[in-house]
Amino acid sequence: MDDFVRDKLKEWGLSEWENNFKDEGIDEESFYLLGDQDINDLFPKKGPRLKFKAKFGLLKPHEEAAASTELPSTSDKGKRKMDRQMESNEVHTPHKRQCDNETRASSAEAIILSEVKAKIGVVLDKLRSQNNTKLGAFVESKVLDLETKKREIVGVFGKTGAGKSSLINAVIGQKNLLPSGSVNACTSVMIKVEGNMHTPKYEAEIEFITTEEWKDELWPISQSVGDHEDQDPEDETVQKLSAVYGDEWNKKPPESLMDKKYFTEIPEFLYSKRKNLTYDSPKDLSSELKKYTRNETNQGEDTGDTRWYWPLVKCVTLKVPHNHLLQHVTLVDLPGNGDRNKSRDQMWKGVIGNCSTVWIVAEINRAASEKEPWEILESSCHLLGNGGECQRIHFICTKSDIEDDHSTDVPDIDILKRNANVKKELKKEFNRHQEIKKHFSDKCFKVFTVSSREFFKRKLLKEEDTEIPKLQEFLEMLNECHSETLNYVSGAYGLLSLIQGASLGEAVAEKTKVCEDLGRNLYLQLDSIKKEMEETYNAFEKCLTEGVENSKNSCERTLDSFLHPRRKSGRGFHKTLKCLVNNSGIHPRKQLNLNLKLALKLTNSIDETFKNTFPNDGESAPFNSVIREFSLETEKLIQNYKDVELQLIFLKREEEQIKTKLNKVIREDKKTIYRSLIETIEENMQEGYNKAAEFTGKDSLLNMREKIKEHVHDAMNNMFDRAKDVMLNKLKDLMESVWKTLEDNMKESIHCSLLMEDHSIPDVSEELETVQEFYNKLKTSSNMKKCTEARRQESMKITIPDT
Repeated sequence: MDDFVRDKLKEWGLSEWENNFKDEGIDEESFYLLGDQDINDLFPKKGPRLKFKAKFGLLKPHEEAAASTELPSTSDKGKRKMDRQMESNEVHTPHKRQCDNETRASSAEAIILSEVKAKIGVVLDKLRSQNNTKLGAFVESKVLDLETKKREIVGVFGKTGAGKSSLINAVIGQKNLLPSGSVNACTSVMIKVEGNMHTPKYEAEIEFITTEEWKDELWPISQSVGDHEDQDPEDETVQKLSAVYGDEWNKKPPESLMDKKYFTEIPEFLYSKRKNLTYDSPKDLSSELKKYTRNETNQGEDTGDTRWYWPLVKCVTLKVPHNHLLQHVTLVDLPGNGDRNKSRDQMWKGVIGNCSTVWIVAEINRAASEKEPWEILESSCHLLGNGGECQRIHFICTKSDIEDDHSTDVPDIDILKRNANVKKELKKEFNRHQEIKKHFSDKCFKVFTVSSREFFKRKLLKEEDTEIPKLQEFLEMLNECHSETLNYVSGAYGLLSLIQGASLGEAVAEKTKVCEDLGRNLYLQLDSIKKEMEETYNAFEKCLTEGVENSKNSCERTLDSFLHPRRKSGRGFHKTLKCLVNNSGIHPRKQLNLNLKLALKLTNSIDETFKNTFPNDGESAPFNSVIREFSLETEKLIQNYKDVELQLIFLKREEEQIKTKLNKVIREDKKTIYRSLIETIEENMQEGYNKAAEFTGKDSLLNMREKIKEHVHDAMNNMFDRAKDVMLNKLKDLMESVWKTLEDNMKESIHCSLLMEDHSIPDVSEELETVQEFYNKLKTSSNMKKCTEARRQESMKITIPDT
């Protein structure tokens, strides 16, 4: 740690945390590279952490802006060197010029954001110098709420060999980032791909499961597996143990498998830390990552003593330098459907629920007939739709440049015509899956045909060669829709209007009168919201009551069909059911979920009402749009009360800020509400699963079936009623919280802006004028982006020619 870091911590009143920075070797250069997780590690206590993040957020953008303004003075020699470096890593696409425009626009917004944050920092210093006024404290608390960072998550599904890795590489223009092309390997852990906007390096952050989770997951099983001389090499447990320990695991007692000698390459695993990798090229990073992300089925061939650590990895985050497509977007390569490890499964469900878009990847020659992509989508649609925030499903057919002689009786079929036929068939297939259709309409579903090979092979592409450029346009659109800068600047404009209005004083009579009008408007608006919420609650209660009765009446039939599947031998189903009872009613690899089956009548009863109450489509809004339409009618009041115009401008901005905040809260809480039905069923079934899992040996399949039936028979009279009550209670809590938050925030804002007397408020007219100009510029740009987005959405509609 150098003097710069020590001085900053002292200036910010955080000197007691110096040793943490010293232990981690944080100097001035690395100080500016601190990320959220780094700050969390340095400040284990929430209070100091929040203080540091607030100060750091004001300092860092200002420094970055200063650095960015120096870029034009780079020498020609340095510029040519930089250009060559960029060319070595970047694929030139047909949209290169457009990409450059997007990058410049993004840089302009970053500079505006930095300037506004710097202005707010100056104003906060002015307020603090006035002996901590009440209004100053209020403004400072509001500044912390201006940050609204959110990344768009695009989840990528697909079976081994479908071309997921090649697709992601092509779309982001990085040929060698994700390892691909091996038929004998599959991605075994979740891989997030994001932009690295701070350094020109390719970075990876590897997060491990805990040592306790590793013990709980494998030790009991390793003992039972080790008792048998003949192990099934396809068994998941055998694969995991062999990956980490080679052949040694079968010759050692379980307690010795935690010896440090097995983890010399990954000491971070033993100490619950994250492992960081940094390379200059994507190829070098990709080569190193294989052992952490890939399940190589030919592990014993030509790999020497290489260990494979994927069973210990929870998630890998890759950061690609200065990639504008990933500035506000994260692509997530998702393995399978859940995981037997609890923490990995929870992370998987969380990411699924946060996806705004899902890409389902399949080879074009099998896309229309292959079952697995549809099974993955069908088993996950409750987590993506009502239980998530997904707005779009893109079915992406890879290897579209390869003819399929078996797809038709005509051997020389035209590839373009074949691609068009596949799109038609996939549209029909989508409409056949009623479970998916409950959550997603036709307009949510689009089909793309792509060829990563053709994309990388040619610099100039015709549209019919591959639709990867269309996917790039889609990611550009997601980035453009990101409103972090506009949200911050809008809020800052409102706060500065409040401060300047307060500094002018006077207009006491007008303030009293406008407060009365605002109070009346607030009461009417809150009353309208309460009525809508009461109607919503009653509708849910009615639907769930019917769902409970239907569930009780059909429960035993549902259970019997699940436990006695057609065309399944007893021996084959025995392994499936054993895995299921050991995993709380879920078989991750076979898309089986007994809890979901038992809850199906309940979820069916509320699916339509839920979708209408909490829509994902982006066009509608929660609770029949009453919160979106909430307004104190400040614009009308400005016409009558010119002397308090600045305070009313603040209140208008405050309306926007609180509605944005509440929409985020609703979006997150509605996932919990919807999933509560299935989770309550799972909780009630857990005792039955535990008892069924104890059976071994002869007749264990029969005993497991009977134990589960017995448990369901005893529990179902209360199980479904409890699921109903839990959902209704969560719904009621959300509605009360939203209503109360809106009331409290707006009352406080009205009081602070119009009734709080404070004669020591500084003049901020200069800062207000600058920020207002930025706000108007961004608002105009935002309106233009909306028009551009509408045109792009129209152009992305898939037109299927007659064949």
